[in-house]
Amino acid sequence: MVPADDGASPAPIDRAVLEQMRSRFDGRRLFESAEIVTEGKLYLRVELFSEYYPRGASTRFEIRWYRNDDFNFHYQEERRDSMWECRWDRHPNAHNSRNHFHPPPDASRTDAEDAQWPNDHRDVCRLVLDCVEERIETLWERR
Repeated sequence: MVPADDGASPAPIDRAVLEQMRSRFDGRRLFESAEIVTEGKLYLRVELFSEYYPRGASTRFEIRWYRNDDFNFHYQEERRDSMWECRWDRHPNAHNSRNHFHPPPDASRTDAEDAQWPNDHRDVCRLVLDCVEERIETLWERR
């Protein structure tokens, strides 16, 4: 059994869903690459093109989707002097409801908020990508 606070699900990773997501991201203009990482815990790593961000940033998603529809979408922006991240989660835990959000700028467990997420991975992707597009627009407006 997986400990309730480690951010994982008791179910195995659903590689077929990760492959569907990879094919959805791969070759789209916002994404530089999408690859399934097999070293350590299996996950999908999606790199975004830095040109979409003012003042350059290395940005990525690390996505885990489990066979019971639990998931982690971890979004990270890295700059030379700072990091900005947030996380959309569905998994058993002791700090919030099964569906929850770890807000930016540091995706802290103590700041996690209960949330409601769609059941289908395509709808979750759409929701997360809408949030990222909003983030990119905000960054350009502040520039």
